[in-house]
Amino acid sequence: MELTRRFLLRSAGAGLGLGALGIRAGWSATTLRLGPMELTTLSDGYLVQPASFVLAELPEEDYLPILERYGISSEGFRPECNITLLRDGERVVLFDAGSGSGFVPTAGELPQALEAIGLDPAEVTHVIFTHGHADHLWGILDDFDEPFFPEAQHMMGRAEFDFWFDPDTVNRVPENRTGMAVGAKRRLDLMGDAFTLFEDGDEILPGVAARMTAGHTPGHMSFELRAGSQSVMILGDVVTNHHLNFERPDLPSAPDQDKQMAAATRRRLLDRLAAEQMPLIGFHLPGGGFGRVERQGSGFRLVPAEA
Repeated sequence: MELTRRFLLRSAGAGLGLGALGIRAGWSATTLRLGPMELTTLSDGYLVQPASFVLAELPEEDYLPILERYGISSEGFRPECNITLLRDGERVVLFDAGSGSGFVPTAGELPQALEAIGLDPAEVTHVIFTHGHADHLWGILDDFDEPFFPEAQHMMGRAEFDFWFDPDTVNRVPENRTGMAVGAKRRLDLMGDAFTLFEDGDEILPGVAARMTAGHTPGHMSFELRAGSQSVMILGDVVTNHHLNFERPDLPSAPDQDKQMAAATRRRLLDRLAAEQMPLIGFHLPGGGFGRVERQGSGFRLVPAEA
C-alpha cells in the first residue's frame, strides 16, 4: 500500500515554545491545547494548482529564487487543506467545512477524517467560515444536497455572506471564479436559514473573536482564539502558501480577489504575529497548518510546528 502523510505520526517541535500550549501529534491530526480548548487540524486533502494560478504574471526574478530555496518546482503547487476543530467540553466547532465531493478529486476528505477520530457530523455544534470559496464552504452539503452538519449553527461574516449571496456576484468575479460564485450561491440559498451573521470584532463564541482580514475575498475573516494570556490565530487564506506569501508578502498573489488589499492585510497580520509570537493555524500551510512567524530580512518566514 502507498503510505501517505495521513498515516504518519507527526512530531511536535518543542523549540517553538508550542509545548507550553500542549501540542501533540496524532494519526490524522495535530492537536494543540489552549486553556479549556482543544484545537485539532484534520486534513480535507489537498489542491493541485498550476503555476499560472499562483504566479500569474510575476517576473521570474521575484519568485524563482524563493521557490529554489524551498525545493519547490514552479510547474505547480499542491497545498494542503487543513480544517480546524475546536472542542471545549460544551461546543464542537469546525472552522470551515471543506470542499465536499463536488469540487476536485484530491480534496473532500473531511468526512473520512471525522470518522477516523470518531466524531459524528451530527455532533458538530458550530461551523464558522473564514470565507466562501469552494474548498471552505462546499462541504456543508452531502451528495444529496442535505446538510452534512445537521445540528450545527453555521456562522459567517456579514460582508462575506452578502457578497456570495448576491445573485450579481457571478457577473463581477473573474471568469475563472464564476463556478465558485454559482456553487456558493446555491449552497447559501439552500442553507441560508441555518446561518448566523457576525461583524468584525465580535466575540462570536466564548474566547473566539472575529478579525476582518479582507483582500483574499471581500469579507474574509480570521479568528483569534484566547484563553487567559495564551492565544492562537486561525488565518484562513490570509496566506495561501508557506514560501512566497511569507518572504514577499507584498507580491500580488493570483488567488486573491483584491491583490493590493490582500498584500497589505497579509503584511499587517504577519507583522503582528511575529511581534507577539502568537501561534497560527493556516488552512493551506504544511504540517497540519500549525506554526509561528519569524521576521526574515524585509519579510518573514514560517516556522512549522514540526520543525
